[in-house]
Amino acid sequence: MAIPIVMPRLGDFMTEGVVGSWNKQSGDQVSQGESLTEIESEKLNYDLEATSSGMLHIVANSGETVAVDGIIAYLLEEGEEPPAAPTAEAPLASPATSSGTAKESTSNQAPSKVTVKSTPGARKVATSLGIDISLVSPSGARITEADVRSYADQSDPDDSGINLPTGLPTPLESRPLDGMRRGIAAHMRSSLSNTAQLSFFIDVDVTDAQRDRREASKESGSTITLAHLLMKACSEAIKRVPAMNSVLSDGIIHSFESVNMGFAVALDDGLIVPVIREIESKNLTDIAADMEDLVSQARDGKLLPDQVVGGTFTISVLGVADGFTPILNAGQSAILGVGRSLEKPVVRKSEIVIREMLTLSLTIDHQVIDGAVATAFLRRLQQSIERPSALFK
Repeated sequence: MAIPIVMPRLGDFMTEGVVGSWNKQSGDQVSQGESLTEIESEKLNYDLEATSSGMLHIVANSGETVAVDGIIAYLLEEGEEPPAAPTAEAPLASPATSSGTAKESTSNQAPSKVTVKSTPGARKVATSLGIDISLVSPSGARITEADVRSYADQSDPDDSGINLPTGLPTPLESRPLDGMRRGIAAHMRSSLSNTAQLSFFIDVDVTDAQRDRREASKESGSTITLAHLLMKACSEAIKRVPAMNSVLSDGIIHSFESVNMGFAVALDDGLIVPVIREIESKNLTDIAADMEDLVSQARDGKLLPDQVVGGTFTISVLGVADGFTPILNAGQSAILGVGRSLEKPVVRKSEIVIREMLTLSLTIDHQVIDGAVATAFLRRLQQSIERPSALFK
């Protein structure tokens, strides 16, 4: 029986990927676990291995863009024929079909973006020019860069499909919302439309925590940042308020003992959320090492799929803003936003003193977590940060 090889989902924001160079050709025998090709997404590269042994039949050639879960190849048994390809495109007119009928059938049917064959160079040029590549007619088997440029030269600027409000200046660039940005947009819209999001704000005194983490960094020889401290403090607070460590899926609330903590990493054209698993069992040095490794892989595009899934709680550090309202990751019930820390005058024992203060913002899904639970978590978190000695054990 033919075993399909599909485009894997390399992270929550991925909608499509590019097939790299195949290490084998159609008709070659491959063994289970053998590397077949490298899959490229917007920010992740993934070495795709054979799930079983068999004869390779390639469906998507090197350089082709394929939607997530789309079939890129099959593994066949000896003598087995590959499944017939679905007829996604309109068939060519047969000799018995009149030219008028063929023209009518094609002119009333919009080209399908999924079935358009194009070279990587053509897609890159189309993106830079703001052209929907499905509107370009190929001069051969695939749409080439020359086809895209020819289409751009022949198109009427007033009929480009770009619809801007009246009075705006000519844009420097017009490009579609695609790639990682499209994935993020869909993810955020889905999160907001499928959850009842409610946010809480609190100011926390981090003066002692900053002092202690600097001393700990000198003693351990590794850099311990305020972000590491906050992640550890969150895991400790979740132990006291376990409802914060839950996921809503298909109408069922799943609660967990282990805390898989995601943290947002900013990239040039978006963000990605790697996950530190079972963070409650790690000390600050372990957290610092794990975070440094994941951030490095994220920015080099080398994260593996299992490193960006499975989060039960997320923290987002945005050090240039005093405070902000983070949006939940789909399924999760809570996310903590971290603003910048600033020295401020505060009242302590009826006296005005200067302390380093930090604004935290907690967004919850009110379907799962009540306000009383959220504020109980924030109180525990505040106590843990303002009395930080236990975090360094």
